[in-house]
Amino acid sequence: MIRLIDSALLDAVVASARTAPRGRKNFNFHPRDDYPGHRMLNAIEPGSYIAPHRHLDPAKDETMLVLRGALGLVIFDDAGQVTLTKKVGAGGTASDAIGIDVPHATWHTVFALEPGTVFFESKSGPYLALSADERASWAPAENAPDAPDYLAGLRRLFP
Repeated sequence: MIRLIDSALLDAVVASARTAPRGRKNFNFHPRDDYPGHRMLNAIEPGSYIAPHRHLDPAKDETMLVLRGALGLVIFDDAGQVTLTKKVGAGGTASDAIGIDVPHATWHTVFALEPGTVFFESKSGPYLALSADERASWAPAENAPDAPDYLAGLRRLFP
């Protein structure tokens, strides 16, 4: 079945994210978690925290294209020091990025800079929960009490 990625679908995913406890929601085009190619829309609202992480599997590079709104991309070294920040947004100027390709083994996080942000993500399946080596020991976990303050510090990197 052909599925159009249109304003109605983006609106629906954004509405789901706004009422989700984590402030984000994905819409999968792939049929199952064990499918070899994952393609999805991710709607994310400001304040939703994705803990810094990496994917060690050489097949787990991630490509993200912002369709609506803007993301803050932060890349880290192995010690948790910020090595790159970039605003990635839809409909930006010639100097703005509209997408990113994050190589495997790269410590990274993204977060919404604007309400109603939606990005398209593609990566290899199957879905596997992050291993201990893929979780940043130097950053708070998603539900940790200090996660909101950590996210606020990252947000301040984007004036």
